[in-house]
Amino acid sequence: MSDFDAFAALLDYPVYVVTAAGREPAGCLVGFAGQCSIRPSRFVVWISRANHTHAAALRADALAVHLLPRDHRLAEVFGGLSGTGKFPLVEWYHGPFGAPILAAAPAWFVGRVLDLAEWGDHTGLLLAPVAVHVPPGAAPLLCYRDVADVEPGQPA
Repeated sequence: MSDFDAFAALLDYPVYVVTAAGREPAGCLVGFAGQCSIRPSRFVVWISRANHTHAAALRADALAVHLLPRDHRLAEVFGGLSGTGKFPLVEWYHGPFGAPILAAAPAWFVGRVLDLAEWGDHTGLLLAPVAVHVPPGAAPLLCYRDVADVEPGQPA
């Protein structure tokens, strides 16, 4: 383990499920993401090039970013399975821009894709929020350490 790997192992931050519309909906568990501007509001999600969702995200006009409930169900489906068989396993509906919205997510937003950057083994997609759903009393969110036991559906 490198010194940086040891440093990164100490971090704990939210994980998200990012979904994209297309011929078939696509979605994946994302650990690299965060707000990157206050005014204007901007958020960036980093999607692994090895992930099936990567190609769909690059074609999408908008992406949905979901916070996850404390249980592992959505993390296991979107982090542990690869390909297109995830959506029949969860309740979802079409949201703004046709983005798939996960019904079990305690909060979500849909962001229009403004830009992208190819850095390392991930592509960063810069999002401008266009629709946000945060119900009163939203439940605590799922963090990286909470899903450390989920076996990835593809190599990292």
